[in-house]
Amino acid sequence: MKPSLPTSVLAAAALALALASGPAWSQPLDIKPATQPPAPKTSQRATPLPPIRPPGLGLPRNDAAEAPSRSPVVTAANEPRPTPAAKPSRPSAPLSKPEAVERLNAYFNGFATLQGDFIQFAADGRRFEGKLYIQRPGKMRFEYRPPVTMEVIADGTSVAIRDKKLATQDLYSIGQTPLKFLLKENMDLARDSTVTGVSTKGDILSVKIEDRSTLGGTSKITLNFDLTANELRQWVVIDPQGYETSVSLYNLDTQRRPDQKNFVINYERVL
Repeated sequence: MKPSLPTSVLAAAALALALASGPAWSQPLDIKPATQPPAPKTSQRATPLPPIRPPGLGLPRNDAAEAPSRSPVVTAANEPRPTPAAKPSRPSAPLSKPEAVERLNAYFNGFATLQGDFIQFAADGRRFEGKLYIQRPGKMRFEYRPPVTMEVIADGTSVAIRDKKLATQDLYSIGQTPLKFLLKENMDLARDSTVTGVSTKGDILSVKIEDRSTLGGTSKITLNFDLTANELRQWVVIDPQGYETSVSLYNLDTQRRPDQKNFVINYERVL
């Protein structure tokens, strides 16, 4: 946009335009000495007046503005067509329970190995971080970062919870842990657990399940799955005693094969 001109400049320009384009009577008078009286009128035909002075005469010519407007010729090729109205974007419909179960089953059964980083919040609010390694079926390792001295290892048969500082190790059967959905070779959430609820918020699909075969009673598990990234983002476990633990995942990789040394349990520690 061009900057506006001062008021005095605009006024002078308007006055000049009016003088240049006005009718003949607006021009300055040309006063001459008196002459002899005119001859008496005759019956001659009056001379026609000149045409009216066109507006803008004497101003710089603008060919684009002066060009006569012509209506375009409408043909079948250039006939204007109405622009279709844009369809409003609609959020994807929430998945039904069978659809949600099928989506998660396909995800868990679609990879043989997985590793990445995790953040864990314990029931007392403490935060832990570390690396997660999985090789299906049955092998898993939670490797916590210092100062935590605990690690969790599954070797395909048992799950060991080891405290390196205290030199203790507790063993459990894989079937007694609430993390079977990560370890089974062929996972079916509807068959291996009870699906109690399904909901979708934005891109996150939440599936609630109950596992009655865990140690001490029934564990309630919520799986939060990113539908856009097609990745498991978090699980929340409420154990039979009512304590809640949540684990969030990021930097997941299903292509690299973990080192097999990550899944070795030293059974001599419990002898």
